[in-house]
Amino acid sequence: MNNQQFHQFSGTDGYVASRALQDVVNVALALERPLLLKGEPGTGKTLLSHHIAKALGMEIIIWNVKSTTKARDGLYTYDTVQRLNDARFGDGDVRDIRHYIKLGPLGRAFASPKRVVLLIDEVDKGDIEFPNDLLFELDEMRFHVMETDEWVTAVHRPAVIVTSNSEKELPDAFLRRCVFHYIDFPDADQMRAIIDVHFPKLSEELLQSACKIFYGLREVPGLRKRPSTSELLDWIRALLASGAQFPKEETPALKSIPFLGALVKMEEDVATLSRHSSRPVDVRTAGHRFFR
Repeated sequence: MNNQQFHQFSGTDGYVASRALQDVVNVALALERPLLLKGEPGTGKTLLSHHIAKALGMEIIIWNVKSTTKARDGLYTYDTVQRLNDARFGDGDVRDIRHYIKLGPLGRAFASPKRVVLLIDEVDKGDIEFPNDLLFELDEMRFHVMETDEWVTAVHRPAVIVTSNSEKELPDAFLRRCVFHYIDFPDADQMRAIIDVHFPKLSEELLQSACKIFYGLREVPGLRKRPSTSELLDWIRALLASGAQFPKEETPALKSIPFLGALVKMEEDVATLSRHSSRPVDVRTAGHRFFR
């Protein structure tokens, strides 16, 4: 593989990817291994797969995993009810079982005539055996349809992106087959770049005030759900739409922060912030911490 082929992904106009993230995406693409992404909610794990597809000119196929999801759901389903109805009412040719086989997300990725990006989103929501039940298919890039005694084999090995929120541990056998990356929360410089992508004409004053308040909230100990990047972007959008003004104080009181509910989503976190709002913080010596 030449150097040009390796450096396929470098972010897009709509997604600011760190150099470390760019590198790990390209390693996974080069090795043709699933890329397992972890990180705080709102750090862009799911969004990344869409921008990989955009950057590489590929279709994206999404498999949203739920607590009831089984590995076979991603391969195919056999619609026995439809076949029974067709047999009873004469609405179809029930002799050909293929008419009642519907490919799932993984099956469609294998059957696609072109290479696609396959997102397996929130894999840790499935039961504990769910990842292990995919090992053969991800290794061999094929699966057996029992009802027709046929094999579906990948025309092209898809670029597989797997996200996890660490709700449960993933099996070692699954982890061995993946390239892993933890997406760190953006630092101030990277956050400025992300905000600039979404709000290129944002005033410097609003940018600084918003980031100071945002990072200050995140540094309060005891929060169950710290504000995420996506919530910061929603908050800025609300501020721009409403024309709300920030308080002029160097250390504004909690109650004076406009649209706090766009950033803090849990009642107990509001209570935690309220308790801390009476404790002074010197912003000149405390980095992004800001409020009293």
